[in-house]
Amino acid sequence: MAPIPRLRSYAGPAILSYGFRPFFLLGALYAGLSILAWLPMFAGELTLPTAFALRDWHVHEMLYGFAGAVVAGFLLTAVPNWTGRLPLQGRPLLLLVAAWLAGRFAVALSAELGWLPAAILDVSFLALLTAALGREVIAGRNWRNLKILGVLTVMLLGNAVFHIEAHLSGTAEYGVRVGIAATLTMVMLIGGRIIPSFTRNWLAALGPGRMPVPYGRFDALSMMIAVSALLAWVVAPADPATGAGLLIAGLSQAARLARWAGYRTWQNPLVFILHVAYAFVPLGFVLVGLSALSDISAAAGIHAWTAGAVGVMTLAVMSRASLGHTGRPLRAPVSVQAVFILATASVLARVCAAFHPVWTAPLLATATVLWAAAFLGFSAIYWRVLTGPRLT
Repeated sequence: MAPIPRLRSYAGPAILSYGFRPFFLLGALYAGLSILAWLPMFAGELTLPTAFALRDWHVHEMLYGFAGAVVAGFLLTAVPNWTGRLPLQGRPLLLLVAAWLAGRFAVALSAELGWLPAAILDVSFLALLTAALGREVIAGRNWRNLKILGVLTVMLLGNAVFHIEAHLSGTAEYGVRVGIAATLTMVMLIGGRIIPSFTRNWLAALGPGRMPVPYGRFDALSMMIAVSALLAWVVAPADPATGAGLLIAGLSQAARLARWAGYRTWQNPLVFILHVAYAFVPLGFVLVGLSALSDISAAAGIHAWTAGAVGVMTLAVMSRASLGHTGRPLRAPVSVQAVFILATASVLARVCAAFHPVWTAPLLATATVLWAAAFLGFSAIYWRVLTGPRLT
């Protein structure tokens, strides 16, 4: 992501000058704090006046709360670069932030508010975000990015389905899978764009050697296979044919990742972590596929997707974009590298927790602590970056 080429005259708080500032900070804080609340809720030691089932609150807030905020921050910053139009700032940006915050309170208090008012408040954030970005893409005639707008629309519809389904049946299933599929597709689309690009830029300075293979027919085919497999998983997650499709998608995504020459970037943590994060995409496909063909728990693969591909990728993107868009050098100090290690270890602990009942409780606790340390650590390290003025 190159620096935004032009801005409106703006004299308000720095945190409202770019879309990534409030949403990256709030998303990271919420990821850390909500997971600390989740463990005592899971143990029955803490309750919230939410109309959602216990698991549904956790899943919803990770998907549509935390991930929704980071997606908003990235797209509100990237779309102006893609379209050449001015970014959202000041009061319009504050309105979106307020809508996101209102959604978090509405979901937490939905048993008191009523499911429908809570749903309207919560869904309004993604509706406003989709409308704002859709206007920019259409006004800028940037038709290439209509597919990203389409995925965001699916995410919006998945949130609405989540609320309706949870109200009618007591728990959400389709709304969960639609949200995971949409968010993962966003990771594959954006990751497939930025990872080879950033890798190529870094490797170009190292001299001769293997370079990432440019986007081509193989990437398009692997995306088609992955999206088709996810659609089948949304509709029939336990079907053996779905499992086979997911395995094929996992292998194609692993091959796609291998074409990006990530092993050569180990000296640059800000680039290398992008490859590590994307590795959880094929791992999740394989594990979820195996769960449809055997007695392996689907939770292992689902958390490889959500905590791994989504969670670690968001840290990687937030870390790099926050530096680049505030005029700071693209370097990861030891503290940021520690955040990456903590997040990756958290995912591995959570995935392993699904395999052996004896180790489930201690691994869940370990994953929770490591996840919270990673995201709250990011918030502390990047606080001044996200709330302070641009350096150059």
